[in-house]
Amino acid sequence: MELLFLGTGAGIPSKNRNVSSMALKLLNQLNQVWLFDCGEGTQHQILHTSLKPRKVSKIFITHMHGDHIFGLPGFLSSRSFQGGEEPVTIYGPQGIKDYVLMCLKLSKSNLGYPLIFEELSDQGGKLDLGHGWQAEYLPLNHGILSFGFRIKEPDTPGQLLVDDLKAQGIPAGPIYGRLKAGETVQLEDGRLLDGKDFIAPAQAGHVLTYIGDTRPNANNLILAKDADVLIYEGTHDGSLSQMANQYYHSTSDQGATLAKEAGVKQVYLNHISSRYLSRDVQVMEQAAQKIFPKLHIVRDLEEINLDSVGG
Repeated sequence: MELLFLGTGAGIPSKNRNVSSMALKLLNQLNQVWLFDCGEGTQHQILHTSLKPRKVSKIFITHMHGDHIFGLPGFLSSRSFQGGEEPVTIYGPQGIKDYVLMCLKLSKSNLGYPLIFEELSDQGGKLDLGHGWQAEYLPLNHGILSFGFRIKEPDTPGQLLVDDLKAQGIPAGPIYGRLKAGETVQLEDGRLLDGKDFIAPAQAGHVLTYIGDTRPNANNLILAKDADVLIYEGTHDGSLSQMANQYYHSTSDQGATLAKEAGVKQVYLNHISSRYLSRDVQVMEQAAQKIFPKLHIVRDLEEINLDSVGG
């Protein structure tokens, strides 16, 4: 499972940061890619990666501001020309369906695959994403309806304790498969083996929280609680909390504080204002790390393997 940050800037593109989009690569798990937001230029960013648009099966839109949706019609249209035939499900606020369909209609763009829309309740709710994957979403505080998503990977069943079986003189064979299925097996010598005694505990799946643009609020903590990974906005540095609040945004220090209070393992900040150059970002990151050391401000096209974070 990998994160690929396609755009990490706030509001407008800059020379160093495109506007918001992130890919969650689930190629080993589901042979799919899920997008979170799709700002203008997202498909251009994808050209600099190995990501295949036809693998994108789900798109989560946090809110209807342009820097999070203006790339969506273009991406969907181009996907048709790049071998995309499987359906795409779009989750987002009320209005996302009208926006996409009107753009496609007026531009006379015909897709070679079905679109499925799930417009989300402004009260929050839960989503069954298939194959055991689940999501919870809640509204945030951004002056416009904006959502945060908590994605839960299914637990991985425990592995068969082969060494324990070998220690009891049980050779490999069909019996291993029966024990792995949890059956009770009687050996030729009369011994009874309970498969449950030879299976390691299940490995908990990752919990990933992706929070859209927002001021600090109670739902942030609910969504982020004990997550393995938190992706949060850090539009401004800690000295500009008043400005951030005025425009319904958060600071890097507030992102660090949320991570600390929620007990997350790692926080990645994005949605960085274009006022901050590379040296400014480094200073901002170092200041936030004093609050929560496992914090990193991501850059465009940065890819992170979540196995290194732990489940």
